[in-house]
Amino acid sequence: QVQLVESGGGLVQAGGSLRLSCAASGRTFSSYSMGWFRQAPGKAREFVAAITWSGGSASYADSLKGRFAISKDNAKNTVYLRMNNLKPEDTAIYYCASDALGRLSIGSSDYDDWGQGTQVTVSS
Repeated sequence: QVQLVESGGGLVQAGGSLRLSCAASGRTFSSYSMGWFRQAPGKAREFVAAITWSGGSASYADSLKGRFAISKDNAKNTVYLRMNNLKPEDTAIYYCASDALGRLSIGSSDYDDWGQGTQVTVSS
């Protein structure tokens, strides 16, 4: 199993930025991929971005391209999500997840382990 811990969430005004972190432990991850998902109150969980540990290939939800950027630090076993020009509709709990098959899947069911989430609240 992989243990994942998200951090970096908080309250920010519209137009501001945040950087979320996801620290992974328990295994090595060179063949894995990592994904970010978010879930707003009363809504379904949705895909945000994903990245491979080896090679750094990345994928984004179409609506978030240009505002969000996923990155990683292999030596620290940490993946990041930088969020710029935040909007109230970005308010959600943000989760990171690990896919042992190393895909860049948009489907939450393809991921094996999940963090507890970190709250992001964007005020207007």
